[in-house]
Amino acid sequence: MIDNPATTDFGFRTVPRAAKTALVGQVFASVAPRYDVMNDLMSLGIHRLWKRRFVTLLNPRPAVRLLDLAGGTGDISLAWQAAGGGPVLLCDISPAMIEVARRRAVARAALSGLSFVVADAERLPLPDRCTHTVSIAFGLRNCTDKAAVLAEARRVLRPGGRFFCLEFSRLEIAALMPLYEAWSFRMLPALGRVVAADAASYRYLAESIRTFPDAETLADMLGKAGFARVGVERLSGGIAAIHSGWRL
Repeated sequence: MIDNPATTDFGFRTVPRAAKTALVGQVFASVAPRYDVMNDLMSLGIHRLWKRRFVTLLNPRPAVRLLDLAGGTGDISLAWQAAGGGPVLLCDISPAMIEVARRRAVARAALSGLSFVVADAERLPLPDRCTHTVSIAFGLRNCTDKAAVLAEARRVLRPGGRFFCLEFSRLEIAALMPLYEAWSFRMLPALGRVVAADAASYRYLAESIRTFPDAETLADMLGKAGFARVGVERLSGGIAAIHSGWRL
């Protein structure tokens, strides 16, 4: 993690904080058309199981409103609706990703109850205490000021509301680390080059996983943001983790 307030990480590079949002925007504008295909290839389809578990923990109900931060191509929002959840607002900083989500919703006749907003999760254009549940799946590591995202998530939650984060974490099985490293830094850029004609963006995505806080550090960040009863559920040997916290 970079302590200099003027700089931050962009993968393994150190960049001015003011530049990261635009750089991340370029990555997702590039990968949006093939993002869902690449997710399946990158994770060998396991991301679907992680997201299924994530949505189960979200506990969708008709009277519950969801804010889906960094909602990307709509996996969580659409699964929430399919499971019987209430109104959902999909928020993402990338118009290209939101357009993919919109097309997916149209194809599934799932636009009813689904709204979209292009916005930075660090500065949400939403009133205080306006939603019951906030989710962010594989998006927090791409944010410049992660503490600001957590603070905004708590601000827009109603008392008694809950925040959930699904994100890559630290593999805890040492024997698998060489294979995991080879997959991340050799195969992912190669797949990105072949499937999405963009090796650099997928190299960044692999690097961003390594610079993201481990599960214990992220849990501590939730506590410092004011969330109570913080919980952590590790997935697939620690490759990913679900963090949760309540606004009391």
